[in-house]
Amino acid sequence: MTALSFDEHGVDVVYQGTDFRLERDLIEEAIGKSYPNVTDHEVLKIVEKNPHLSGEPRRIQDILRT
Repeated sequence: MTALSFDEHGVDVVYQGTDFRLERDLIEEAIGKSYPNVTDHEVLKIVEKNPHLSGEPRRIQDILRT
């Protein structure tokens, strides 16, 4: 399972026991959208080749509000 933890500057990721960080600029460049409008599903697709996506995608902007 992959764990994603979002903040204003990027995403902390735990993938197969490895912790790493995806910076905001890298995510924006990879997805082609401004960071607040990127979804959690899009970030997961950067990390995993064929992720199991469940539920509705949530924009980072909405995640940070809660």
